[in-house]
Amino acid sequence: MRFEGTDSYVATDDLTIAVNAAITLQRPLLVKGEPGTGKTVLAQEVAKSLGRPLIEWGIKSTTRAQQGLYEYDAVSRLRDSQLGDDKVHDISNYIVKGKLWEAFEADQAPILLIDEIDKADIEFPNDLLQELDRMEFYVYETKQMVKATNRPVVIITSNNEKELPDAFLRRCFFHYIQFPDRETMQDIVEVHYPDIKKNLLKEALGMFYDIREVQGLKKRPSTSELLDWIKLLLAEDISAEALRETDTSKAIPPMHGALLKNEQDVHIFERLAFMARRQQR
Repeated sequence: MRFEGTDSYVATDDLTIAVNAAITLQRPLLVKGEPGTGKTVLAQEVAKSLGRPLIEWGIKSTTRAQQGLYEYDAVSRLRDSQLGDDKVHDISNYIVKGKLWEAFEADQAPILLIDEIDKADIEFPNDLLQELDRMEFYVYETKQMVKATNRPVVIITSNNEKELPDAFLRRCFFHYIQFPDRETMQDIVEVHYPDIKKNLLKEALGMFYDIREVQGLKKRPSTSELLDWIKLLLAEDISAEALRETDTSKAIPPMHGALLKNEQDVHIFERLAFMARRQQR
């Protein structure tokens, strides 16, 4: 069971090594990187490559670790008891299985994605230490031990919004997805837009990386935003010549709303363009 990348996902050598190392060690793979660098998509592509089912658990600020195991629906049981429903006598009817339980009882070892773990409370990772390490947990209401039938491949993503506990990090194989260089980025774009003209791709990438190097940007554009921008360029039939004539120090890029996502960054480009025009007088 080895990950070698897919036709729709460009995996660098170090990323491929990290995925396969985590599989061999039977450790969760903790993936960090800039937003938009393909961390979530990685889990989807690993599942596709290995022919395994994918179970996704998206984490929010209000998510509790217990929700990944199971929840006891006491409200429904109380309502059913008031209505005289016979199923109230079996408490298992009110146990709602979480994503980890779903992954543990899967017939085939799935890919379990715990997405954006750093959004949750700081204690969230610690609350899952034993369950992810031993691949089992206890259901107190039914006095049942749930063990993984087939050990899932666990991929955990983080945008580095907060530090994760050392005890949790010790149990993971860590990989940081570096922002793609131009050659890798060209491969990524060509996977999504195989018919794009070489000269348009060259000019678009040149402008994209020039934008990322502008000092003071609050949010530098990511890979996913580049793909959105190129989609717009193709839809609007903007030529390579038009991009070549657009100097990022003198004018705002066409369709800039796909690349610049807040007013502060737009104002930086407007100020650069204004200063450039004054110097030309």
